[in-house]
Amino acid sequence: MFTFIICFLAGIGAGLGTGFAGMSAAAVISPMLITFLHVEPYEAVGIALASDVLASAVSAYTYHKNKNLDVKNGLVMMAAVLVFTLVGSWVSSLVPATTMGGFSTFMTLILGIKFIVKPVMTTKESMAAVDPKKRVVQSIVCGVAIGFICGFVGAGGGMMMLLILTTVLGYELKTAVGTSVFIMAFTAFTGAASHFAIGGMPDPLTLVLCVLSTLLWARIAARFANKASPIVLNRATGAVLVILGAAILIFNFFT
Repeated sequence: MFTFIICFLAGIGAGLGTGFAGMSAAAVISPMLITFLHVEPYEAVGIALASDVLASAVSAYTYHKNKNLDVKNGLVMMAAVLVFTLVGSWVSSLVPATTMGGFSTFMTLILGIKFIVKPVMTTKESMAAVDPKKRVVQSIVCGVAIGFICGFVGAGGGMMMLLILTTVLGYELKTAVGTSVFIMAFTAFTGAASHFAIGGMPDPLTLVLCVLSTLLWARIAARFANKASPIVLNRATGAVLVILGAAILIFNFFT
């Protein structure tokens, strides 16, 4: 019963973060499994990534159905992200180890506060005004930056994408989140597959409970997000990110 409760609560946080903001489930599920169920860190990350796959995929489908997903530029950015995540990981292995665990949590908090204080009110009309060729080049450059930073630091992929899509590329919030979860579905699958191939299959009960809970709440969050007005979505997304960021900081402080 305790395992069920922890997995369900972890899935709520991860699912809401994914559906609202394209946030990686690893930021929520991993610390909860490690702290409360004493799951090995490598196994916990594998479970979190596996939970991310279906949650991101169903969220991306919901955003696409509501015409809030840029598939073309999403694929371009995803290719750059995947390649330069490997490059960043390789470079990271060559330099002295540093403690970067708080990077993703810090970014989650800051981004949440930003959405509350300074909402993203870009429209699809202003997005469409950008030259398609320029958008492709921007997607490649930003994908390179996101991939390298995530590979080097080892965290923050979803938050990095959302930040760059809304501030650098000028996406309106719904399209930014839809494109982010679309990319995250593929990156999470790649990460989960490699974790399971290297470390073996995790505890089946914990895996299934986390996957189902995250999927349920991501679906709920994505449906709400696509029906909400821009200002409501900004505030809801900001509130979710701030709460999750604060909760993760508390978990880390007491462990």
